[in-house]
Amino acid sequence: MTVTETELPGVGKKHEIDLGDGETLVVLTHNSGRREVYKRPSPDADSEKLFDLPDQLARTVGTILEGAYFQPVEHDVQEAMLPGGAMLEWFEVTEDSSVVGKTLGEMDFRAETGASVVTIQRGESEVIASPGPDTALAVGDTLIVVGDRESVEALGEHLGRPVDER
Repeated sequence: MTVTETELPGVGKKHEIDLGDGETLVVLTHNSGRREVYKRPSPDADSEKLFDLPDQLARTVGTILEGAYFQPVEHDVQEAMLPGGAMLEWFEVTEDSSVVGKTLGEMDFRAETGASVVTIQRGESEVIASPGPDTALAVGDTLIVVGDRESVEALGEHLGRPVDER
């Protein structure tokens, strides 16, 4: 997948994403934050506008697409790479994990590994955004972790997931 970025002075930025088979997705981000999304069916065709989103709605849709609200594929390891080498990864706390019942403060993952737990999905509907040090971990919790690959892998080891399970 190829992504090209073009500066549009006085307007914002244009990103073109090669979808394969000659199709291109074009995202125009205005300096105001508004996004316009177009699809070009072939290199010599005109772009067709798909939709236009205000800034906050575009950010919400982006986080949904990123997988921050829901991860539809059931895998042991799910990850998303962020610009600059950072990554998000989802880990489930299993009943045999040594962290069950311990608080984030007790585990001090950031000091131990360099990775941080940024959100906990608990059950079907509870989301603990920016959990504090007094948040206790429970069986079935899904931890959303951010850090570089090495620190995220180290945190996974603390949760009882060896690196070779990747």
